[in-house]
Amino acid sequence: MTPVANASNPQHRMLGAALVSRIPGAGHSALALERQPHGLFLLWLAYMGLLLFGAWLLWQAGAWHRLVNADPTGLTVTIVLLFTGCSAWAGRRAWVLGQQRVRLDEQLAGPAAAAAPPSWSTEYHEGCARPGADHSIWLQVLGERAHGPHEMAWWLNGIQLKLGLLGKVIGFSILALELGQMNSFDPSQSSQLLKNLTGGLGIALLTTVTGLAGNILLGLQLMRLDRFADALVADTLAAPLPTRQTVPSPHQDAAHGDRPRGS
Repeated sequence: MTPVANASNPQHRMLGAALVSRIPGAGHSALALERQPHGLFLLWLAYMGLLLFGAWLLWQAGAWHRLVNADPTGLTVTIVLLFTGCSAWAGRRAWVLGQQRVRLDEQLAGPAAAAAPPSWSTEYHEGCARPGADHSIWLQVLGERAHGPHEMAWWLNGIQLKLGLLGKVIGFSILALELGQMNSFDPSQSSQLLKNLTGGLGIALLTTVTGLAGNILLGLQLMRLDRFADALVADTLAAPLPTRQTVPSPHQDAAHGDRPRGS
C-alpha cells in the first residue's frame, strides 16, 4: 500500500485536509449509504442542495449584493466562482467513482460479472495476472486512477485560502495607506476618513471569511472522495484474482525435470 499512500500524502498536507480530518467520522471508511449504487453522488447532490438553500437565504437577505459592493478587488467573486467550479467537478468525480464501485460489486458478484464493462479493478487484476507482471507497478496505476485527479482539486482548494489571505493583505495595505496620508485630524473630514478606513478593513475581513468558508466546504467534498477512493482500492486489493484458463507447457508441467507428469 506504500505507492497509494505516497500519492495521497501531498493532498493531506493542505490546510483544508488538515481541518476536515479532525471532524468526527471523517477518517472512517465509506458510509453505508455511499455503498449503494451511486450513493456518493446522491450524497453530493444532497450536500449541494443544502448549500444552494443557504445561498438562496443569503440572497434573500441581500448579503450577496453587499458582498460584491464591499470588495472592489473582486477576490470574493473569484473565490465563489472557484468553489462553484470545483464543486461541479467533485460531483462529476463522485459519479465516476460510483460507477467504478458498481462495476467492482458486479465483478465480486460471481461468474455473471464476466460480461461487465471494464473497470479499474479488472484492469488491475488482469495486469497482475500477466506472466512476469510487477504487482507494485499495477498498484501504482490503480492508485493513480483512484486518487490522481484529486491532487489538482486539493491544490485549488488551498488556492481559495491563499486568495482570502491575499485580500486580507490588500485590505490592510489600503488601511495603512489611508493612515499614512493623514497629516492632521480634521473633524469635518472624519466621516470620509472612517469610510476609507472601514473600506480597507472590510476587504480584509470579507475575503478572509469567504476563503475560509470555501476551503472548508470544498474540503468536506474532497475528503469524502478520498475516503471513497481508499475503500475502492482496498476492496479491489482484497478481491480474488480472476481465474485464467491456460495451457501448461511440458516444461512447466514436469515434476522433477525428468518427464512430464502422468507419463
